[in-house]
Parts: sequence; structure tokens; C-alpha cells
Amino acid sequence: MSEVNKDVIDLVWGRPSGGGVSTSIFRRWSQGFVFSEYEQTALEQFEGGPCAVIAPVQAFLLKNILFSRESSNWRQLSEEEQRTALCSTLSEILESACAGPTSGFCLVTWAKGQSPKTSVLSKSLTASQTQDSSEAESSQPQQEPEPTALAAEDLGFEQFHSALHQRTVLSVADLREEVLSLHHSWRGCCGVLLFLYSVIITKGIENIRNEIQDPTEPLIDPIHGHGSQSLVNLLVTGHAVSNVWDGDRECSGMKLHGVHKQASVGFLTLMESLRYCKVGTFLKSPKFPIWILGSETHLSVFFTKELSLVGPESPSEQARRVFQSFDPEDNGFIPDSLLEDVMKALDLVSEPEYVGLVRNKLDPESLGIILLGPFLLEFFPDQVEYVEGTALVLGFEDPMVRTDDTPVKRCLQTKWPYIELLWTTNRSPSLN
Repeated sequence: MSEVNKDVIDLVWGRPSGGGVSTSIFRRWSQGFVFSEYEQTALEQFEGGPCAVIAPVQAFLLKNILFSRESSNWRQLSEEEQRTALCSTLSEILESACAGPTSGFCLVTWAKGQSPKTSVLSKSLTASQTQDSSEAESSQPQQEPEPTALAAEDLGFEQFHSALHQRTVLSVADLREEVLSLHHSWRGCCGVLLFLYSVIITKGIENIRNEIQDPTEPLIDPIHGHGSQSLVNLLVTGHAVSNVWDGDRECSGMKLHGVHKQASVGFLTLMESLRYCKVGTFLKSPKFPIWILGSETHLSVFFTKELSLVGPESPSEQARRVFQSFDPEDNGFIPDSLLEDVMKALDLVSEPEYVGLVRNKLDPESLGIILLGPFLLEFFPDQVEYVEGTALVLGFEDPMVRTDDTPVKRCLQTKWPYIELLWTTNRSPSLN
């Protein structure tokens, strides 16, 4: 690890003032993947910070348990089933992060004799010694220690990085076998960091820096210890982009990267309700009904077995998503100069003469803008229909369940201040 140590540390931890990461933050991140004693399919987090890794792993773990396992009792797992489920989940995330089919997968683990399960860490081995001993170590059965919440007391930040060893495998089959053989490492002390480093080196440090909006921003905040959105996105989508919208956007001449395809598990955030950001369809409507929920300081996992909640996009929903990708400020319209680009992106007829006819029809007053509503009505008229819902008009009591905070609801609240609306469709109707 010596040749990549500094680059990995800078990417993950940044360059905090004082020259090092605080002992308390490193200690909070030095736990392993530990299953709860009370919920056999739930991973435990012991202190603040590592939820940025644990929550995505938990989300994929639940996906595999709920939708790839024959047993109907998803809350019951034997120790062997826990081992298999965890390792297949970690392998899946590593496969998603792999930069290319020929680049291989890197696994970061303890060098021989350096695991903190021993009472005192021995001195770091040389690169040649660890290389020579790696095959012998992996070929012999190892006694599995009890999962460890936090690092051994004598394991500090510098000592941790001096005790690491990197293994490379080239095929998916070898990856899954190797990850399974390292089960004790993922469950034990610093297992979360070992896995995070494995993902980073598999992805490629330079590839991650090219995807992060601000390459000087570390994946882990050196002051508070929280994981960044880029870190969450890396584990969820395989790409360390800093934004949660669909596709790329131009802003003041800068290209800002977003999510480029439907994710397997989703992401929702409280920050959107406060209008700090807007999550795109690729994260809001994942392949499986499992979402990571973000607050100001923590990540949780919300899930259901009801697949109808994440059905495929209708043509009009796809058109709305594409249209809005050309409307980054969510104005509800685009300049008429972008109409051809939108039509091309939707595989509509985009010959210049036809685009001109559509432009004149959608902008008869030559205002230079194309509104979303008329655009959808022009190309997807069969998608225009009544939206049915249920309204509950309360008195002054506080409702147990608050529904959406959309313009429709805010408009109706001018007449009924305590109204709550439940729509039969996944999308609330628009006022525009």
C-alpha cells in the first residue's frame, strides 16, 4: 500500500489542519460490518460517521435478501447465511465500482501478522515480504475472530495505514471467492475502512477525482467525520459524482455531473423538502423499492417488498425527466433553441423542418420559450388524464402523517390550511 497510501489518505480524509485526522473520528470509522443481535439482517452502527458506507451496504444487503432469496422470512438469517449475504453484497458493490473489464479488482486487507486481533501489532512488513506471503496466507484457513465494534486501543491512524496489504484479482469469480475468504476482515476491526479503500482503489483514485465536483473536498469530512454525497453515490451507483440529479448540467460554463442511469437502490433526502437540492428520477425510482434516506447528519434505510412502487417509467415520465434535464433551474420551460436537443434525446423526429413546425406550434407568440405542459401534450396526448386522490381536511390538530408539499397542496391550503392529499399516482399533479 505504500505507493498509494498518500493519495488514498488525501482523497478519503483530505489534509486537515494539524497534519492528521483526529483520534476520535478515526475511532468512529474503525468498526466492522456487524450484524445486530436483535435483527439478524440489520447491520449496526456504533458511532456517528460510517453510515455513509454502512447504509448503502445495508440497502444492497436487503435487496439481495428480499429479492434473491427463496425464504419468506427475511428477518431470519443463520450465521452462514449472514456470511454469504454480506460477502455477495460487498462483491456486488465492488463490481459496480470497477473502472473497466480489464482493470481488475483490488482488495485491501491486513498484511500477514498485522491484524489487530493480535494483542500488539508487529512492525510493518516490507512490500516484498507481504507479496511473497499473500498466497500462503489466503490458502490457509484462518480462525475467525469475533466481530469488533471499534479498533484495538493500540491501533492509530498511522499504524492502520502501515499495516495494510493490497490484493488484485482479475475475474468476477475470483473476486467473489476472495471476498468470501476475507469475511473475518470485513466483520472485524476496521472492516468498513478496508472495504471503502477496496472500492476506491478498484474504481481508481484519478477516476474518482474526475467525477467529484470539487476534487479538494475529501470523501470524509475531517472535522465532523460525515461521509460526502460523492461517497454515497460511489457506493450506490459506482460513480463518485457530487450531485443527485439526472445527467449532467451546465452552470456558468461548468459541467456538473449527476447520475446517469437508474440505480438498483434509491436515495431520498430531507434536504429536498427544504429546497436545497432536487433528487432525480434515477435515484427516486430505483430498480428495487429500497431507499437510503438522508437527514442533515445521518443516513437510514427505508424498504418494502412492493415492487409496484418502482415500476418502469411511462413515456411521459421519461419525457418529463429529459425535458427537466435541459431545465436545471426547474423553471418549467426551456429556451426554444434547445427544443431540437430535447427531441433528439427522446428519439423523436428531429429534422430541422419538423422542429421548426413544432416550435411555431408550441410558441405561437414567439416568446422564445417552450413550456413543459404543452410539450408533453403535443407528443404524449394519451398520457394526459385526470389524477385522482383523497383529501383529508383536518381541524387544528396536528396530522399523524404529513403528505407532499407541492404547489397544488400549498394552493389548496389557502382555503383549507390543514388539508392533506394522497394521490393514487406516484407523481403529484402539476399546476404548470
